[in-house]
Amino acid sequence: MKKLLLIALVLSSAICCLNAQPTNTIQPTSTIQPTRTIFITGGDFSAPFLNYVMTLTKKPNPKICYIPTASADNANGIASWFERCVGLPMQPYVLRTFINSTPGQKTFEEILMGMDAIIVGGGSTLNMMAIWKAQGIDTVLRNAYRKGIVMAGGSAGSLCWFNGGMTDSRPIKLSLVDCLGFIQTSHCPHYHSEPTRRPLYQEAILSGKLGPGYACDDRAGILFENERLIRSVAIDDNSHTYFLSVVDGKIKEDLLPVETIK
Repeated sequence: MKKLLLIALVLSSAICCLNAQPTNTIQPTSTIQPTRTIFITGGDFSAPFLNYVMTLTKKPNPKICYIPTASADNANGIASWFERCVGLPMQPYVLRTFINSTPGQKTFEEILMGMDAIIVGGGSTLNMMAIWKAQGIDTVLRNAYRKGIVMAGGSAGSLCWFNGGMTDSRPIKLSLVDCLGFIQTSHCPHYHSEPTRRPLYQEAILSGKLGPGYACDDRAGILFENERLIRSVAIDDNSHTYFLSVVDGKIKEDLLPVETIK
């Protein structure tokens, strides 16, 4: 009888130990990956598009950084950026790349990885890509994209996210430029506002110099999530987005459905 009582006490103690959960138990790491988001426009990045980017961050007071590398950190462009942000529920920043080394500066990585969204401005795509590569900003942007920081931009700031497209950054005529390749297609901004863009882009796709891709009028935009098209938007009824490909040896230009935003 005493042996049975002893066995019962031992078993009871063991069960209590198994049921007791330490307060510092390590929980399984979440496997949910952040959504990779890119929003581009054909050129315009006025208030409706800026407001749209703010909503994409899903933050009440997002940190949004403007990168004016393509315009050589143009002072007027930077001033215009801060003017557009006045009164908006956001925190505006700017990443200058034409700088002098100074003790106490933050690195490009420290600035960009702390943002909720990044908007790239227009200008010379070719020069911008060269500077980014030299400074390692291309790698930082890829890491920010994978982290779930919203990427955005118009003109050079839209072209940069794709495999490549046509640029006016060289003398005489539009020519090909290689870009970051976050989205594995080609792209053409300013599709109807600049007369030579559309025929040259179509010719490049038809000849195989560029792969199929997306084109945008200046006042229209496309949202991508995890490298897939989610929707097209525009701020007037005359602006559109397109997907171009080659079918039976001919250019096929598909007009994409567009939602109007204000």
